[in-house]
Amino acid sequence: MVSTALMRIVSPCWKPSVEGENSSERGDVSGRFDGLLWYKDSGRHVNGEFSMAVIQANNLLEDHSQLESGSMSSLESGPLGTFVGIYDGHGGPEAARFIYDRLFDNIKTIRAAEFTSENQGMSADVINKAFLATEEEFLTLVKRQWLSRQEKALKVIKAVQLSYEHNASVESVREELRLLHPDDPQIVVLRHKVWRVKGLIQVSRSIGDAYLKKAEFNREPLLSKFRLPEPFHKPILKAEPTISVQKLCSEDQFLIFASDGLWEHLSNQEAVDIVQSCPRNGIARKLVKTALCDAAKKREMRYSDLKKIDRGVRRHFHDDITVIVLFLDSHLISRSSWHGPLLSIRGGGDNFANT
Repeated sequence: MVSTALMRIVSPCWKPSVEGENSSERGDVSGRFDGLLWYKDSGRHVNGEFSMAVIQANNLLEDHSQLESGSMSSLESGPLGTFVGIYDGHGGPEAARFIYDRLFDNIKTIRAAEFTSENQGMSADVINKAFLATEEEFLTLVKRQWLSRQEKALKVIKAVQLSYEHNASVESVREELRLLHPDDPQIVVLRHKVWRVKGLIQVSRSIGDAYLKKAEFNREPLLSKFRLPEPFHKPILKAEPTISVQKLCSEDQFLIFASDGLWEHLSNQEAVDIVQSCPRNGIARKLVKTALCDAAKKREMRYSDLKKIDRGVRRHFHDDITVIVLFLDSHLISRSSWHGPLLSIRGGGDNFANT
């Protein structure tokens, strides 16, 4: 049995949040805590059901996430749908927190501005513009706080893709970088058997990383280890997402969204097999637990012992993990209206002190 004192030590330093003035009218977003794990086993979205879970490993949870279901536009007549975002912060939570504060609002605003009677769905152009608008807002924030908070420039947020990672370890990504920077033979560098952009970072696209976007941020007070010795005249990293469109059909059953903390321990097929073979209720927590069991096994320890390790130290065993599983009910997808409550869940919200 875990003592009361130990329970105080491992209490999570974050909590999910409900945003908006009409939060009391939104769907049920209540979840449960189990040590550093927060989970909501089952809920409803416009097109079916969902399950969600988040496990913390770092001192501050760097993953942020959100599930927004209802209108996808700031106009009342906007299209209905479900938006899922999982934002994996690197080196801190600030950029990830900024994205979940601004990206969906930008999507709704831009969608409303481009609404026409012929275009009533959600276009890739709207999503792309929302990413770039969010990036510009973040860089504006970096510039405003540059002298007093240089650490802002180091935060990065990596968007979760359904196709492939924007990571220099992928050969096609390295080739893309070389084509974009033909005059820079050091655009990707192999260091300690790991490919990195300019020898510094693995991701090739992000919102944030201002020191690799604008030369004005690649100088003091930025730490010397992040400064490039040679000047650059165009962004080394880009913020544009890779957008793929997949039309849903009646055979589609579910979507798994997760930060890379899950995929370090589970393959795509392993995750799909688990979701397909287990009850829907609690399936996100099931995926998280499976990943943690694998992390414990790799360190030759028991899962029950891993659960007792506090955040910060826990990062030596696994990364933050966020999982959202969307189940797709074909009869709901075919409907043109939604009569349920609006839903807004944000994982990795406001921190609160241990008690």
